[in-house]
Amino acid sequence: MTWKYMTIVLSAVVMNVQNHECKDYDLSASDQSLIDMMQHYLHNSRKDECPPPSKTFNSGQVGGNEYHHKGGGVNNLCLPNNPENGQHQSYDNNQVYGADYVIGSNHKPFGWSDSLGGKLVPCSVCYQRNRSTVLMVPGRKTCYKGWNMEYNGYLMSDHINHYRRDFACFDINAEPLDNKNGVGVCAYFYPIRTKCGSLRCPPYTNEADVLCVVCTK
Repeated sequence: MTWKYMTIVLSAVVMNVQNHECKDYDLSASDQSLIDMMQHYLHNSRKDECPPPSKTFNSGQVGGNEYHHKGGGVNNLCLPNNPENGQHQSYDNNQVYGADYVIGSNHKPFGWSDSLGGKLVPCSVCYQRNRSTVLMVPGRKTCYKGWNMEYNGYLMSDHINHYRRDFACFDINAEPLDNKNGVGVCAYFYPIRTKCGSLRCPPYTNEADVLCVVCTK
């Protein structure tokens, strides 16, 4: 279920409340579950560090489909450090791999160390009890008035010559899962940049880092 879909359903829930014109409305279990899900957000590239007043729901490493696979899932996962593993299977449909940073001295976001290159990506799933809406805003490092900033950083995704994957907002103070390099094939995260033309410049700048911010309300 995507954030877009959940947002649409959540809007329907809110409209339903308004149409009843009741001050005290009892949400069904499914409605409340949906709202609870909306209070979570993924903190890419940080481990065990949800900014207060957020609480850490779980932490672990980013996982996803291998970079050259044509089919299967395209979204990024935050795989917990304490999994409950299923039974071994013989069929061939591997889709959950670790993910690493693909950066170097000549292709990295401003201010990052190229020592992150090849390291696995950590993550935390954060919980905001009193905020029901989560938005990742590309192209900005600050939230609009009335919104709370959870973290900001750089937009990243797979390489232009690989198969498409989600865009993800990586913390500006990114860190590795550990000091070991990824082993074997992985899901990859490359820094990305703007390209003027169909993208209007101004207001954007050509071939620049793409900033991002995660906001809640």
